[in-house]
This record gives sequence, structure tokens and C-alpha cells, in this order.
Amino acid sequence: MGTHVIKMPDIGEGIAEVELSVWHVKVGDMVVEDQVLADVMTDKAMVDIPSPVHGKVIALGGQPGEVMAVGSVLISIEVEGAGNVKESAQPAPVKEAPVAAPKVDAVTESKPVAAAAPKAAVCQGPMVAREADERPLASPAVRKHALDLGIQLRLVRGSGPAGRILHDDLEAYLAQGQSNASTPAAAAYAQRTDEQQIPVIGMRRKIAQRMQDATQRAAHFSYVEEIDVTAVEELRAHLNEKHGATRGKLTLLPFLLRAMVVALRDFPQMNARYDDEAQVITRLGAVHVGVATQSDVGLMVPVVRHAEARSLWDSAAEIARLATAARNGKASRDELSGSTITLTSLGALGGIVSTPVLNLPEVAIVGVNKIVERPMVIKGQIVIRKMMNLSSSFDHRVVDGMDAALFIQAIRGLLEQPATLFVE
Repeated sequence: MGTHVIKMPDIGEGIAEVELSVWHVKVGDMVVEDQVLADVMTDKAMVDIPSPVHGKVIALGGQPGEVMAVGSVLISIEVEGAGNVKESAQPAPVKEAPVAAPKVDAVTESKPVAAAAPKAAVCQGPMVAREADERPLASPAVRKHALDLGIQLRLVRGSGPAGRILHDDLEAYLAQGQSNASTPAAAAYAQRTDEQQIPVIGMRRKIAQRMQDATQRAAHFSYVEEIDVTAVEELRAHLNEKHGATRGKLTLLPFLLRAMVVALRDFPQMNARYDDEAQVITRLGAVHVGVATQSDVGLMVPVVRHAEARSLWDSAAEIARLATAARNGKASRDELSGSTITLTSLGALGGIVSTPVLNLPEVAIVGVNKIVERPMVIKGQIVIRKMMNLSSSFDHRVVDGMDAALFIQAIRGLLEQPATLFVE
């Protein structure tokens, strides 16, 4: 028998180290060629590490959450054949993996570190009929025990003298497992002492690092403006009614992408990346819009590439495709990188105002708040209009406040007069 050592492969893009996210095998498991052994996390995506051989796992080189250098020992597999240690001529092949939630059999599983949750949530057992104001016989210690468990003593049958409720009666009440409709209300007031420690690893660690880095490096400032979206919403409804069945339904986001594309023609400094180490600002002609998307593993930003060359329906289809891929953990590294400006929206949960964090090295992010109907004064008349705030943030190191305000005002004008979105 021999030992095949698999080292952490060079994933490319100048990456020197990666985070071990989750093991799919454990010591003693038999594996076959091409079976996925582990997932590792780069700055941009999750990557599968498959096995190049058949054999038995005899050693793991790290724990989930550990940052490992390229070339370090990842896993050792016992294989048939002569020799003691064998290494692949080439590193184990890698393939992009769906960005999925950590497996529960990994070390990332959260465990209580204090006493388990009180049994109040499952307080059940044989009941005895007593009046609501009847005070059953029980010692102070039993009453305290019942309070901790969330049990109403008037529902418990006592086995002591004169029907006195004993500690054993409380345990019997819990053990019987008979339903009790009155207990859940009491359980809601039971004291709890449980705690959980949740390791910050994988995608959550990357999100935390990027957010912290962005707030420390960039000079954030936010600008909020309200927009009357009545007209653009009427246009959207009309287009959906006329073409929705054949071209697909439009949300507001494709109109926002179009407004950003048109406004960027006059404000190219917003469609840029700032390399603060090299002190170089790169303005880009292509508009690659990152669309912030919530997934089970946290915030992801898939990229709608060349938004400047897309129609409303093309943008809508691409947004939907990328959002689905991100939520299902199937977005590739290319689909999650390369944005030049970001659009973020919480939809109906968008609130009134937000302060979005820049997606470095970008210098601008446009945040969408929820649409609400409000009375507005137009030409001396009070009318009901659909209003929405844009809460946007900019890097004040390279974007002046006046330019940021003018940029958002340009977007406002385009959305309030939606015909101008398509006038060349």
C-alpha cells in the first residue's frame, strides 16, 4: 500500500492562500476518483477539490475555517500499490463549486455551550382538571422547578399526600408526552440560559472582511433623494400587460439599470475603480452593474455585464438568472466579479433610508428603498403619488459631493420622465 498526498492546488489569479470551508469526507472514508473531498473559499467564490485517486482517507490537513497556503498538505489518501508517499505530478484538479451553506456534519455546526434549552418548549403530560384560581399543593422547591420548566401546576396530577405535587410528578408530566394546549403560552415566559457560538468562517468571514475593509479604507458619504416613480410604474405595468406573456415580466430594477447607464454618460467618474495603493482611478466605458443579492450564505453580488448594451427585457432576464444562480449557490467566479458600480435593493423591506457600504474598489453604490404611496402637492393640488427614496453611497476620496448629488438627480429625472430613458 502507498500514500497519495494531495496538496492545496494553485487556483490561479495570484491567490497564495485559501480558506478551507468544509470537508465532504472524514478519516476512514473510502473515496473514488473525481469525488469531491473539500470546498475551499477564495476571495471570489467557492471551489471544489476533487480526488484524483481511489483510496482510503488517512489524514486531513486542516479544519474548516483554517486559512491554508497553496502547496500545503490538504489530505492524505491510502492507495494500492508500492511505495510510501506519492504525490500527483499536477495538483488535484479543481472546479468551481456551488456556494452552498456549510454541511452540518462539519466542524462548523453550532453547539450549545451552556445548559440545554429548558424543557418548557415540550411541556406535555397527563392533565388534571382544576379551577383557574385553585392553588394546588406543592412545596416552594417544586413550584420553583415548575416555573423553570414552564409548567402550570394546576394542570399536573399530584401523587403525594392530599394530592400534593412532587418533583417526580413534574418529571412524569414531561415524560408522558400527551398534548397540552395550555402549556405553550406558559413556555413563552420560561427563563432560558442556553447560548450558541457560531464560527465566522467561509462566505460569512469573507463578507465580514470585505465590509470591514470597505469601511476602513473608503471615505463613505451617503446621499438620499426621493423620486416620484408613478410614471415609470405605470409604464412598467403597461409593458407587462402588453408583453409580459411573451417577453417576461419587468420589475423596477431594469429601469433603474437603464437610468444608471444613461446617467453615467454624463458622470463617468461614478463608473470607476480606485486603486488606493497605486493611487490610480480607472474609469470604464463598459457598465458592469453588480446587483446585491441575498442568499442562504449571505450577501452576494452577481454582475450584469455590459448593461449599456442591454434592453429592458434583456436586463430583466439577466438579473433573474444571476439572482437564481446566486441563491442556489451556482454563481461562478466570473459572475461574481468585475463589477464597476453596484445596485442594492431590499425590495418591499427596503425601508425609508439606508446607508449602503461600497463594494470596493468601486466608488459608487445606488441603494433602492421601498415604494410608498403618499400625498404630494403638484401644481397646487394634493394628489397621491408613488414615491421611493434612493439612498446611495460614494467614496469621498474620489467623488465630490456636488457630483454625487447631480448624478442622483440625473437618475431621478430619467425615472420621473421615463420616456427620456430611451431618447438618444
